[in-house]
Amino acid sequence: MFPLQTTVISRHPPVVTWVLIGINALFFYFELHMPPDALERFTYLFGVVPARFTHPDWAMRVGFPIDEYWPFLTSMFLHGGWAHIIGNMWTLWLFGQHIEDRMGPFRYLTFYLLCGISSGVVHTWINAESTVPAIGASGAIAGVMGAYLVMFPTSRVIVMIPIFIFPLLFEFLAVFYLGYWFLLQLVSGTAARIAMPEAGGIAFWAHIGGFITGVLIFRPFLRSAGERRDPYSDEGSYEHAWMPYR
Repeated sequence: MFPLQTTVISRHPPVVTWVLIGINALFFYFELHMPPDALERFTYLFGVVPARFTHPDWAMRVGFPIDEYWPFLTSMFLHGGWAHIIGNMWTLWLFGQHIEDRMGPFRYLTFYLLCGISSGVVHTWINAESTVPAIGASGAIAGVMGAYLVMFPTSRVIVMIPIFIFPLLFEFLAVFYLGYWFLLQLVSGTAARIAMPEAGGIAFWAHIGGFITGVLIFRPFLRSAGERRDPYSDEGSYEHAWMPYR
């Protein structure tokens, strides 16, 4: 299922969301122009390699810098391919603009980064023996999705499901769509741990950690009552524009 649109209306320009997308695109541009060997070293140095932090003796032997934790921040701005970055940035735009609207730019940026760092920590804890670098903004974006689930559970998410060559559109409540997404990460992450406990691949537990972090910490980052105004009757979602005014 590929999400296309939500029915929440934002009232402020999503400046930070656009900046985050731009920074990710800039880093990806540099990655595209790196020689393969340099890109591999770059990914290992600035991606989250769990064994680097859980086995410092091994990390020292292979040449990792010691006592540096920047990868928990830098890893969320690196991506492994076009599909990776396009999928992440589209999801960030789709859900992030509404969370930024309710938090304000600076609190939203802090929230986003905390979710991303937390996702890297959870990934490292669950996959402590892994020597494969984890990169991507999906852990931070999962935190945004977790906040969206709690804040807008009854909003609608329009998704496309391709059936053979025919793209079909469906509308789901956000609580069902995002709940299904989280359950899929949980099942896939558990299955991956059982089948390939030391392998790399998709960082499902980073997604899970980021999502849960977003659910748990979003509330203190919301705008105060004095900074908000009540929405007009047609601002809750698109379909309300056709409801009689009361």
